[in-house]
Amino acid sequence: MTNAILLDKKDNVATCTSAVAASNKIKILGGEEIICVEDIPIWHKVALKKIAKGEKIFKYGEIIGEAAADIAAGAWVSHKNIFSVPRDYSSEMI
Repeated sequence: MTNAILLDKKDNVATCTSAVAASNKIKILGGEEIICVEDIPIWHKVALKKIAKGEKIFKYGEIIGEAAADIAAGAWVSHKNIFSVPRDYSSEMI
C-alpha cells in the first residue's frame, strides 16, 4: 500500500499520507520504498536520504528550509530539525 507521495523529482522529502510507525516500510507513490526510523504523523515529511546539517530541504521542487541537524534517511522532518531560510522571491520569478 502506498503511504507517501513525492511531489517533485528534486525533493529530498516525501509527504506521508498516513501515520507511519518506526521500523515500518514507507512506500512512495511511484515505487520507491524506505524504512521509517521514527514515528511520523499523517501529512508530515519523511527524509528520503540522509540530509546533512546545513543542507537545503526540497519539497515541491523548491527550498522549504535548511537542516538544523543531521537527519537520517527515514526520519521525520519537522520544525524540530529544519528552519526557514530567507529567499529572494522577486528574482526567482524572472
